[in-house]
Amino acid sequence: MRIAHISDLHVLALEGAIPHRLFNKRATGYANLKLYRKHVHKSAIVHAIAAHLAASKIDHVVITGDVSNLALEAEFLAVRNVLDGVLGLAPSAVSIVPGNHDVYTRGAERSHRFNHHFAPYMTSDLPELCTRHPGGMFPVVKVRGPVAFIGLSTATARLPFVAAGKLGVAQLDALERVLSSSEVRDKMPVLLLHHPLHNPPTWMKTFLEGLEDSAHLVRLLSPLSRGLVLHGHLHRRIHRSLSTPTGQIDVIGATSASLVHPNPERMAGYNLYELADDGAIVSLSTFAYDEAKRAFEKVALPKTEERLPTRRAPIWAGRLF
Repeated sequence: MRIAHISDLHVLALEGAIPHRLFNKRATGYANLKLYRKHVHKSAIVHAIAAHLAASKIDHVVITGDVSNLALEAEFLAVRNVLDGVLGLAPSAVSIVPGNHDVYTRGAERSHRFNHHFAPYMTSDLPELCTRHPGGMFPVVKVRGPVAFIGLSTATARLPFVAAGKLGVAQLDALERVLSSSEVRDKMPVLLLHHPLHNPPTWMKTFLEGLEDSAHLVRLLSPLSRGLVLHGHLHRRIHRSLSTPTGQIDVIGATSASLVHPNPERMAGYNLYELADDGAIVSLSTFAYDEAKRAFEKVALPKTEERLPTRRAPIWAGRLF
């Protein structure tokens, strides 16, 4: 099985960003777009990646969030045009989860805007095990051959300048039921979430950008002997691991699919994972887009042995999430 992984598309479409919709957290996001982001994130590269994957022998595409910038309807429609018209895979062959930019405001959260626009791609094989979370019903499970794709949502609306994520007790409990279900427990689990499993080394960075309940998720994964945890959020290629009593889980981040950057670890592209018939990992690789050649070149997937931080945030900080 060949699995392509893209993330952080940040497709730009500002139709609908009329003034009265900017009197909230979008004001800071819009300013960032005008001053910085639109110059380094190019939607044309997202189209190039989708076209390249459509012409490749890919069995499943996973998208780990932040497909938009401001969670505007126009942005989600633009992404749907890429998925439906350029990528061209059946929704059953695509798994997608939201990122913090996709549930950017309370309005986007309350209206379940992400779920509304991507509903065909978020149909679970185990709907009875789903629970409600901002962005839709999760976990979204797709069992394909030896693999169980398990989509999770870490996206929740936050205050300005806070990009942290949270799974929540209900979703974590649902994940535990999914992992122990007869349909999943003998499969290779491939978990999809936007925020990394490994939090930053300081409590302040974790408070602003990390995954609040990462430790709870680690405990749920500890009985597993193998697995993949795929994420985005960092806009960089990175390969880490989580050791368990009986094996190891590979934790892999994809860079932004639209980012123009001189560092090969960060330049736009996609990851490719090849699995054997029994779900065992055959290869893990990543490809960067060369703007001059309009082609994709294989680059290194940086491996780091960073440990899961053990420092806890002060009690008052935890109450602010």
